[in-house]
Amino acid sequence: MPIADLRHRIGVLVESPMVQRIVFAAIAVNAVVLGLETSPAAMNSYGPLLVAIDLACLALFIVEIAAKLFAQGPRFFRDGWNVFDFLVVGISLVPQTGGLSILRALRVMRILRLVSAIPQMRRVVEGLIDALPGMGTVFLLMSLIFYVAAVIATKLFGADFPEWFGTVGASGYTMFQIMTLESWSMGIVRPVMELHPYAWIFFLTFILVTTFAVANLVVGLMVNSMQEVVEEDEAASDERHEILDALRAMETRLARIEERMDQKPPRT
Repeated sequence: MPIADLRHRIGVLVESPMVQRIVFAAIAVNAVVLGLETSPAAMNSYGPLLVAIDLACLALFIVEIAAKLFAQGPRFFRDGWNVFDFLVVGISLVPQTGGLSILRALRVMRILRLVSAIPQMRRVVEGLIDALPGMGTVFLLMSLIFYVAAVIATKLFGADFPEWFGTVGASGYTMFQIMTLESWSMGIVRPVMELHPYAWIFFLTFILVTTFAVANLVVGLMVNSMQEVVEEDEAASDERHEILDALRAMETRLARIEERMDQKPPRT
């Protein structure tokens, strides 16, 4: 059998719904096993079985990646999701000894293959990646606001509250806590207001600008980007449906032409 035909058949088999369902089930089982391996009681009772299941799932993932590499060749690395799967499975093959032993703990990242296996999750990730350029601009704006607020807070409150505002770094961390609204009032602002009664103006302005304005820009960018991804998928789906309808119409016309030709009496 020619290599090209063999590659085509293996590629069709790997991408078939049955194989994809098997891989999806293996990812789900592997996720449960990796969680049970963190339990001393489960390892004492079923340790060898859990290790065997883990190795079986890893072997299945390696076979799947190898089959895709053989079938697609260099095209395999042009797909970001293929590269993601390759790296996630490759981390699991890192030796458990030596300085790289810490990477072995990252084998739990195999669970993230669910993202590439479920189209809906892939759309969410693709939308997040598409939103990164716009989010970078917003993050830069927020960084500038944080820096200005940290410098002001250090100058205003650093002498009285050195633990929170003694340095620009400490002030930046404190302002981040305030932005997240984590114990910002009773834990930070009210104690500061006992010595600086008008400090609430500074803190409320900061919260309004960051928490309710800039942070919502990030959410808006992500939602807009995901909506664009969904619309692109719907447009591609509509185009496929139009092509299929056109092919069905052509098939119907060809069938009618054949019927007419069969109904014509033979010439004598």
